[in-house]
Amino acid sequence: MAIKKIERKPLTLAEKSYLPQIASGLKITLKNIFRPTVTLQYPEERPEIPEGYRGVPTLVKDPNGREKCVSCQLCEFVCPPKAIRITPGELDEESENAHVEKGPKEFEVNMLRCIYCGFCQEVCPEEAIWLQDTFSVSGYTREELVYKKDKLYELGGTLPDDHHKWDKKKAAENSGNPH
Repeated sequence: MAIKKIERKPLTLAEKSYLPQIASGLKITLKNIFRPTVTLQYPEERPEIPEGYRGVPTLVKDPNGREKCVSCQLCEFVCPPKAIRITPGELDEESENAHVEKGPKEFEVNMLRCIYCGFCQEVCPEEAIWLQDTFSVSGYTREELVYKKDKLYELGGTLPDDHHKWDKKKAAENSGNPH
């Protein structure tokens, strides 16, 4: 099989000096100099967070300041990277929340493993876990990025409660039960 040799035409003087390529590069640079900037000076300037953004998972309390989490462990089971760890605890029989099943003794979210998928919020029957709009998580050690129950409640705050499971009187009224 014969190899066919392709003849190339010789370069012109302008092509040999690379002047057209330099001029086209300068044209692009000059065009971009006069455009408005799109760079944000982070952290002073923060981007707008879209509706439905899934950020850091946190625990929330009801309007009376009580824990909404009943330690059902559904969020722990559904978490794909296994970032959530719950140790269930019993409630005191004398406490005002004794009619509720149980509460978490320990609740940890490992932010190094969390992939912000939102499954934990979707599966929570008590609406105790919510994803906040925080996207910047940092720390100096690995231990700082394992959020314990206190830190999760601090980040989450309180939210309205439509279940009324915690209030015996309201729960009885909503179920139609006189007791």
